[in-house]
Amino acid sequence: MTSSKTTTTAATILSLAAILTSNGASAFHTPLSNNVIASKSLSRGQSLIESSLSMSSTEPTNEIEKLRAAAAKAREEYEQLSKEMGKDVTGGPPKVAAPVLKNLSIPDVQKVVEAINFESGDATSQSQALDDLVDSGDFSLWKSAVRRGPTTASSAMSLLIPFPVTLGSLEQRTDGKVTGPSLGIGGDKDVSFEDFKDLTVVVVLGSTLLAFLSLAILPENVGATFCYLFAVIPILFIGVGSVSPGLIAGGIVFSRGDSEDTSTQRERICRHEAGHFLCGYMCGLPVKNYVVSPDTGVACVEFHPAGLAGQELSEDAIAALSVVAMSGSVAEIMEYGKATGGENDLLELQNCFRRSKEFVGAAKQQDLTRWGALSSYGMMKANMSKYEGLVQAFKDNKSLKECVAIIEGTA
Repeated sequence: MTSSKTTTTAATILSLAAILTSNGASAFHTPLSNNVIASKSLSRGQSLIESSLSMSSTEPTNEIEKLRAAAAKAREEYEQLSKEMGKDVTGGPPKVAAPVLKNLSIPDVQKVVEAINFESGDATSQSQALDDLVDSGDFSLWKSAVRRGPTTASSAMSLLIPFPVTLGSLEQRTDGKVTGPSLGIGGDKDVSFEDFKDLTVVVVLGSTLLAFLSLAILPENVGATFCYLFAVIPILFIGVGSVSPGLIAGGIVFSRGDSEDTSTQRERICRHEAGHFLCGYMCGLPVKNYVVSPDTGVACVEFHPAGLAGQELSEDAIAALSVVAMSGSVAEIMEYGKATGGENDLLELQNCFRRSKEFVGAAKQQDLTRWGALSSYGMMKANMSKYEGLVQAFKDNKSLKECVAIIEGTA
């Protein structure tokens, strides 16, 4: 019973397909037997499937051609109407051809860069001079992190587009190097309240034990004197901790054995500053100050922010400054596994967030900080030979122009 109904239904469907695909036939036919309908419909169905398959292979191409033809027709109509209205339809701003890179050597770049006056502190003239060298093909890395094509190109959209970055994705995308602890976010080098509490307990118990031992072992008068002295130690400890807790915190850090020798500290500073210099240069920040610090013997670089003093900073400026601020700490991490000199950079970045045109909340500040670390890691990794050359230049206290020549020149 079920088989008969199924056969009848299939035959009916195939019959309808045959009717719809027949050419020049009437829409209504005298009903035929099920077997006749099935046999005729099957043959027509096969032809329909074969033709559909052959059509499906050509349909995408036909559709694309139709869309192209429609677009061309619409453009012609637009241009015709625009001409009738007296409008210029030459295609908008002229396209700027990409400059042909000259691949100058480091000595050649030094000759070219001699014409730039970095010492004047004029951000506008500095940027314009470097822009001209990019457009002439002499330089290539200036503003390379933010510009799309030549500096005179019509597109003003920056390549630096921040996006949310979690600590997990930051660690994953930096080969496990840049993490919360390595950046100093909740790192093992921070001195917590628990550290102060544990040290206080040790000081009190140790002083008490020494006081009892002095009474038990030393002569009566001498033992009493030492007992009073040991009793004063916890009081002095609490007093120092209340007035200057940094001294105790420094003692805790020193006791962990994290101190470095002078040569290692100097190289760490060189790597830190070289990271700032390279990323700041690639982000298009003109140099405001470049002097050798008398304390460390290493040149420190300071950039002009992308805005005048007192003015609010745009989103593009905040993005660039986020990258530059984190580049020093990331440079340390790439060599030593952890950063120790990024506190001032984070404070400067906080000041930049306060100057932003758009409100930057706590969550967005964290995203920008982590994204800045990720972006600076990518810049330095992609230009590792340039970065290592800069590190050596900072060790040798090279001039600012020599550092620029190392970045832009070919070895």
